Amino acid sequence: MVLHIKNMVCNRCIKAVREELQKLGINIRAIELGEVETDTKIDKNISAKIKSVLEENGFELIEDKRAKIIEKLKNYIIKFIHHSDGNTDHEINYSELISREMNLEYHYLSGLFSSMEGITIEHYIILQKIERAKELLKYDELTLSEIAYKLGYSSVAHLSSQFKKVTGMTASQFKSITTNERKPLDEVK
Repeated sequence: MVLHIKNMVCNRCIKAVREELQKLGINIRAIELGEVETDTKIDKNISAKIKSVLEENGFELIEDKRAKIIEKLKNYIIKFIHHSDGNTDHEINYSELISREMNLEYHYLSGLFSSMEGITIEHYIILQKIERAKELLKYDELTLSEIAYKLGYSSVAHLSSQFKKVTGMTASQFKSITTNERKPLDEVK
């Protein structure tokens, strides 16, 4: 059985979900962003306990088929942008990658995503890339040029333009502010 869980966006999320489910006696065969595979029989009583413990920790058990597809798609994008070693391919065709990963037509996924999330997949990708850029800017280990290259932008100007459009400030302005303007990945919209 596979449990689909909303808001699992990082390795700490995986650890938290694993620990909480193990406390409930759930045998976990595999766990990744948004999914837990178990061979434990989940009856209504156990399902209610799982829902409760997940909600206490900021997660949500997903039971709607369309919501499962969207969560899997979002997790794939997050994993690709935030948890890969760096993507320097400036010719990435996200629609092909996503379609292949999800094993569904991109047109269907695009319509479903827009209707359920209120933004396009393309805009969601841009928002995630900008959140990653914010993180890398705050680390202050890479130049803006290196960040643009790492995130697959064709130029620094392209990244700078999108950064300003999304955040309302330049990368330099963002670096100089002392407040934390970053968003948790599960709240990026």
